[in-house]
Amino acid sequence: MTLPADRTALDLLDAHLEALWHGTDLPLPQGPVCLAVEGGGELAHWALDQLRRIPCEPKDTFARQVGSLLVEFRSRRCPWNAAALRLLDDTYTFAATGPRRHEDWAHDVHAVLHRSVPDPRGWVRLDYDRTNTARHIVPAYPFDPPDTSEFPDLLYPLAAEAALAALAIMAEEWQSEPAPVRSRPDRDAVLRDARTLLDRYGPTARYWTNATAAATDPAPDFLAAGLQGTQSHGFLTSEYLNGLDLYEDLGLIAVTDDEVGVFWSFGAY
Repeated sequence: MTLPADRTALDLLDAHLEALWHGTDLPLPQGPVCLAVEGGGELAHWALDQLRRIPCEPKDTFARQVGSLLVEFRSRRCPWNAAALRLLDDTYTFAATGPRRHEDWAHDVHAVLHRSVPDPRGWVRLDYDRTNTARHIVPAYPFDPPDTSEFPDLLYPLAAEAALAALAIMAEEWQSEPAPVRSRPDRDAVLRDARTLLDRYGPTARYWTNATAAATDPAPDFLAAGLQGTQSHGFLTSEYLNGLDLYEDLGLIAVTDDEVGVFWSFGAY
């Protein structure tokens, strides 16, 4: 499938900004990069103009300001991106969507967890371990996903409203959360962002979770329990890598005829 020219340009600019943020690219778009984003429209030109205004030195300040520009660029690109960043960008989470290519969608989820497929629409992915050196030892880090044949024993179906609540509480921290979603003044706004994310998958989407509360009830009250009151089957590695021990997780999987969405929250210390 050939991508629209504007999407190709925006994808290229996104990758360039991320590389600058991580210090692995030139400080300003040069030659092919600058020419390629010419087809990206108003958003691409805005982002390039903002980038040119950022002083290249000191390098740590440059990287920090490019990171802020990248977040704003992604938020402006589409409402789904903006909702994902507002809801989940401040917590240790994973959010990614991949294509549905198999009747047994567990294979498609595996592909998402291993970062072997792109988002079909080019929308934002939240995956701060994508470049973690721990992946040299555990390729899917922080995941160590079970074999696809084990998925039926570890995942349970969820009603749509329960899926919404499960995604919303991923805005919480696993330990010492001062403001659970259930008591936040912006509770309704948090739920709206979660609904925006799930609306991507349409009214016929099916939802699954590793939370054990769903083993006997497809509509557990995740808001009342919060992350700290949620038990689950672990999909994470038990390896102690780079000074981080992973100990709790909550996952939500959305399945449609065309896509699989994977959202995960991690507890670590």
